[in-house]
Amino acid sequence: MTLTEPASSDVDSGQPQLSLGTAAARNLATTTKSEPQMQGITSRWLLKMLPWVQVEGGVFRVNRRLSYAIGDGRLTFTSTGAEVRVVPQELTELALLRGFDDVEVLTELADRFVQQEFQPGDVIVQRGGPADQICLIAHGKVNKIGLSEYGDESVIGTLVDGDHFTYAAILEDGDVWEYTVKALTSVTVLTLSQDSFEDLVRRSDSLRAHIDEFRRSPDRDQNEFGEATIDMAAGHVGEAELPGTYVDYETTPREYELSVAQTVLRVHSRVADLYNQPMNQTEQQLRLTIEALRERQEHEMVNNRDFGLLHNADLSMRIPTRSGPPTPADMDELLALVWKEPTFFLAHPRTIAAFGRECSKAGIYPDSVELNGHRIPAWRGVPIFPCSKIGVSPTRTSSIMLMRAGADNQGVVGLHQTGLPDEYEPGLSVRFMNISEKAIINYLVSAYYSTAVLVPDALGILEGVEIGREG
Repeated sequence: MTLTEPASSDVDSGQPQLSLGTAAARNLATTTKSEPQMQGITSRWLLKMLPWVQVEGGVFRVNRRLSYAIGDGRLTFTSTGAEVRVVPQELTELALLRGFDDVEVLTELADRFVQQEFQPGDVIVQRGGPADQICLIAHGKVNKIGLSEYGDESVIGTLVDGDHFTYAAILEDGDVWEYTVKALTSVTVLTLSQDSFEDLVRRSDSLRAHIDEFRRSPDRDQNEFGEATIDMAAGHVGEAELPGTYVDYETTPREYELSVAQTVLRVHSRVADLYNQPMNQTEQQLRLTIEALRERQEHEMVNNRDFGLLHNADLSMRIPTRSGPPTPADMDELLALVWKEPTFFLAHPRTIAAFGRECSKAGIYPDSVELNGHRIPAWRGVPIFPCSKIGVSPTRTSSIMLMRAGADNQGVVGLHQTGLPDEYEPGLSVRFMNISEKAIINYLVSAYYSTAVLVPDALGILEGVEIGREG
């Protein structure tokens, strides 16, 4: 630079430069650098809050008391244009048809269902009317409305896609509806009349035999949870003869194999050798890779179709919202499901914001709890942790999970194995693989994990939570 050529950064005022400019001075200065930052890192509360069980052999078996399938599952439907049809094999989700495997009869039974459409406010069935049909909810949301002890109408249940009502009414003549079913949204219902069902029973020996066996099944052999009854006596006096009993177990308990998330980290040897001040390049590469791996681990623990919590909640532990948005009443319903020592809620941040709006509308101000220096929103003293891994659908709906955590509480647990070769963190190993002919160092990074729900009532889900409705 010549004497007549002023530095551009120091001549904004048009005056000649009288001292060394900052642009040139920075060439002699040492910058203070941050570690590489990553937007994808979240709080990962699920990994922090779940108690972890050591799985020595790589497989965790959940032993339970013997339970009987009670057939309270949801059905699946197919659609061609505006025509909706129930998948024939899905009819075995009805307790009436549980275990029935005659595909031809199931197909004919599915063909006999009649499609009906209802608008919001329409009455689908009326309390006191003849209960002479099976009703399957193919799409939409309905309320079951009954009478309270003092004659007032009250909502006794909400049904959504895949639910059904009255499979047993068609077995006996003279039954009447004990509740009214009213559409909350546009609803598609498939109905099967008692006459049509009985006609097929008369013509099918296999179906008739199955129905006869169903009628003979004694309810006294199981408790309200579907578990085999333990006989006992209470309140007796004198020398009464006591019943004998034993506790039966499931003969084929579920086993959870540890899942894995893996990647191969590649670092060029020149980078690893030369560019390590003030931060070690390999360590930074490894740190960010592990962060991404832990994020994927939490995503799988929530969404994996085999062991993810959203897919492993029992169907009886799933409830829809009453009106769409997550209201305080909905959260109370969820607490009524997981009422034995609930540990925490888990919801998408936008869902938590929607719940806050509903509380504000109702003039309610939820409390909060302190955890390790964090103020966490809570409902009825149970903390609500944010988790972005619980998805939001294109129609702006999501889910809220509530769980009881810990093996001692027969709750939800995380599964891992510590003491791995080349272990870097609990349940995570970093193993040197090789150096390629292009001088690239390869490291195998592996995380082993899974989740298990020890008993069904440890995990409840509020489904179909609308987070975009303002009204």
